[in-house]
Amino acid sequence: SSDLGAFGPTRDLTHEDERFRRESMAYIRGALTLAQAWGSTVLAGPVYSAVGKRRQLPEAQRKIEWQRAVVGLREAGKIAGDAGVTLAIEPLNRFETDLVNTSAQAVRLVDEVGSPAVKIHLDTFHMHIEEKSLLAAIRLAGPRLAHVHGCENDRGAPGTGLVAWAQVAQGLREIGYSGAVVIESFTPECKAIADAAAIWRPLASTQDALASEGLSFLR
Repeated sequence: SSDLGAFGPTRDLTHEDERFRRESMAYIRGALTLAQAWGSTVLAGPVYSAVGKRRQLPEAQRKIEWQRAVVGLREAGKIAGDAGVTLAIEPLNRFETDLVNTSAQAVRLVDEVGSPAVKIHLDTFHMHIEEKSLLAAIRLAGPRLAHVHGCENDRGAPGTGLVAWAQVAQGLREIGYSGAVVIESFTPECKAIADAAAIWRPLASTQDALASEGLSFLR
């Protein structure tokens, strides 16, 4: 089983203010403690930075923030390893972060962190925006891949939109992926999350229909 972390403005391993970096680490530690207690083996999400942080930056500043993410994830990886949980970092699309948008960037970050407890989480919604090839992106992640969100391009039921699912299936088979493929969707009825994820209309006739149709398609 897996859990997904939530990273708002004060949960940011790349923040200039050290107190927010400490707050982010405290949140990660707490989430890992819960994951361990619940028997969850993966804590996934954009652990490296706050969601919605997107700016044009000088290259020197970008390198500083990248290095903060590396340092923070090394510490988080030690905590995760001690808890027996894998930390799976998720690339997000360009509108949600300016740090890690692609599988290639995630591979670089994970390899620089160098912790066996820090791996990659890929989400087909974000990949559909950022990758040239979903197959190539999954191949590149390879054995580092620890969690997958199987999401349609509009975040509706998988199989009802434009995502190149044949590439996803081929890639996961080729790398021998045996982890979870989870549908991540949203409803406008949950106002706080709908606002954060820019959900302005229903994505299916009912949430149950979205889940059942999406599950049937993924199987």
